[in-house]
Amino acid sequence: MMIRSEQDIIHLIEQDRWMMDILHAAKKLRLPDWWVCAGFVRSKIWDHIQGYSERTPLPDVDVVYFNPDCCDESVEKEYEKQLFSWMPEVPWSVKNEARMHLINQMPPFRSSVDAIANFTETATALGVSLDDKDNVILTACHGIQDAVDMVVRPTPYYVQSHDRAMIYEKRVSSKNWSRIWPKVQIVHILDEEY
Repeated sequence: MMIRSEQDIIHLIEQDRWMMDILHAAKKLRLPDWWVCAGFVRSKIWDHIQGYSERTPLPDVDVVYFNPDCCDESVEKEYEKQLFSWMPEVPWSVKNEARMHLINQMPPFRSSVDAIANFTETATALGVSLDDKDNVILTACHGIQDAVDMVVRPTPYYVQSHDRAMIYEKRVSSKNWSRIWPKVQIVHILDEEY
């Protein structure tokens, strides 16, 4: 199957029992504005495009939510414990995006989708969730083209200054994605703009 649309990505995820089990587990937490995001979605797309029959192992499965009324990190850890009790083999990571701007030294986010839009790369700024009828929904803050073209480029926030560009460059350098997925193309910005 060629991936040409958001619906194609949704279909790809719906056909993956493991991914659907993860989405159902996350939904059981009843978190406000929740999404499973980043590498969870991007790696599935890239594995499919590369023609891999085995899933590339994920360092973590990122569950994000948005609750400005309770920004205590220990609450996130309790959610992780609950998820581990249901699916202990999954490397869960739960974060309340209402506090993550402080960690990342960014302006406050307005929602989980706003936070996802400010992830480092456009191909990673993806998230999936389930609606009230358990249909998969996708947020693709910068579209899906970079993800399906396997192009890694910074989101707009990371091209606004040399310091932010350095964060992007260090991150993509540390990930070594082109070794895992040979079709990946990295856009380097320091040489071009600074």
